[in-house]
Amino acid sequence: MLEKFVSIFTTENTFESDLREILKWQWSQNPVYRRFSENIGYDAASLTGMRAAEVPLLPVEAFRDTRLYAAGDHPPELYFQSSGTTGMVRSRHEVAYENVYRQAIMQGIQQFYPIENMVVLGYTPGYNDNPDSSLIWMINELIRHDTTGLSAFLPVGQPITAGLLAAIEDTEKSVLLFGAAFGLVDLAERHPVLLPQGSIIMETGGMKTFRREMSRTAMHQILADGFGIPLEAVHSEYGMTELLSQCYAQGDSWFVSPPWVQVSIRNPFNPLETLPYGEQGLIGIIDLANWASCPFLLTGDRGVQRADGAFQVLGRWSKYHLRGCNFLLEDEL
Repeated sequence: MLEKFVSIFTTENTFESDLREILKWQWSQNPVYRRFSENIGYDAASLTGMRAAEVPLLPVEAFRDTRLYAAGDHPPELYFQSSGTTGMVRSRHEVAYENVYRQAIMQGIQQFYPIENMVVLGYTPGYNDNPDSSLIWMINELIRHDTTGLSAFLPVGQPITAGLLAAIEDTEKSVLLFGAAFGLVDLAERHPVLLPQGSIIMETGGMKTFRREMSRTAMHQILADGFGIPLEAVHSEYGMTELLSQCYAQGDSWFVSPPWVQVSIRNPFNPLETLPYGEQGLIGIIDLANWASCPFLLTGDRGVQRADGAFQVLGRWSKYHLRGCNFLLEDEL
């Protein structure tokens, strides 16, 4: 079964043809998505020939409320849980095939970055307390592919040493410094260093636990100043526990996705409606790498999209505004 949808990472098929096959698979193998679709008026026949903008998207909270799994009797090879406080119900993503996640990580980042010419450094305070973090697993996978032996997680609260920077300079590689925004800001302010030329900071969001509030622009300026790189070398990643693929904003506020991911902006009061370009709504994501869990997800994030498919993340949509989505989550979940 692992080879069933391997074409999503190639140019063998179009996105739409892979989408239609995975829609049929989800209908037959994912009882939660099938029941959800039936509850809002769809049947197997109505999915035939459906375009991405028409696909019903399951609210991402379903990963918290029920089991989403479409790999039959094959036991999951990995699982991830979202972070949360004690007693909080956390989202759980069971990954049927480890290699699918590996492909999504490596082929996804290679779409945008010369990862083979970069040393990956991870700085993830807070995330280290979650042994089931998908972010930690992803950074470990990037580290595993570096042949220099210099890629690693940095000790929390400690500066990037001059010795490590000198060793990286000797390889003539640049640095990809990956981490949660609040941790990177703290590192930049407490232990500023000059990274090698061509280095990139990749912040993954997460300012809510920081000691003060700041705008994204101000945060990126602090990172640029603290690590001695141009402002346009501060990039952002958009991902979540419930997705196997990531999107990247490369020096501006517009995220782009790998070819097997499509994003749409949905009407928060009628999420079956895709909004025109330029209008704000809920970010909807189709991640075909999720074929063995659920690829069709409606997030709680507010966003806007351009005609070329790039999108901005404008924060969380308030629960008040999300009341129009309640009909999508049935008691049967």
